[in-house]
Amino acid sequence: MKRIIYIFLYLLVGSAYAQLSSVSNKTAYPFWINLPEKEVLENNPPILVFLHGRSLSGTDLNKVKRYGVLTAIQKGRKIPAIVIAPQVVNTAWDAAKVMEVIQYVQANYKTDTNRVYVCGMSLGGYGTLEVASKFPDKIAAGVAICGGGNVKDACRMAKVPLWIQHGDKDTAVPLQESQNVVTAIKKCESQSELIFTIIEGASHGSVEQLFHEDAMYDWLFSHTR
Repeated sequence: MKRIIYIFLYLLVGSAYAQLSSVSNKTAYPFWINLPEKEVLENNPPILVFLHGRSLSGTDLNKVKRYGVLTAIQKGRKIPAIVIAPQVVNTAWDAAKVMEVIQYVQANYKTDTNRVYVCGMSLGGYGTLEVASKFPDKIAAGVAICGGGNVKDACRMAKVPLWIQHGDKDTAVPLQESQNVVTAIKKCESQSELIFTIIEGASHGSVEQLFHEDAMYDWLFSHTR
């Protein structure tokens, strides 16, 4: 009987570290934070930021759980990082405000500051490249899905390992948006660590499946600044 109680308490304590909670009125963006399991949390975990698309914008933070990294977690994916998912009201992502959220988490948890990753889809894809261009010295790697970016910032983006992905059947954000950024980055720095994947037959929404596959996470977490 004592052994059963011990096992129950062990599982209870361990699970307390793997949890999703919301944070509001602490930074410019309200955000979800998902803490990893105890053994990960206690060993300076990396931070993974997920930036949502325009359809999840607003003031209802629950919308951010509809697709992407948080949905993958809800479906059972274990991510060895502190996951942050902020929400923007109705405008483009502001890189400085995203960094404010990251720094808030860094101030409240012991994390590996050399392993901060950003990923996003659609508007969040644009946001990912915006964060990479504004804070190339803070971001270890980024994945931008079905988005785009400001080609004028390409030389700064080139300093960050990037994996840009886009479906060739996307009618919401044309493939050309990603192609323009990729061309500009390569023109600025031909040896930059840049992967560009055109997903054949993929629409704007179907690329969400990437958040439920290992490839993106394995690639991101293989990088250290």
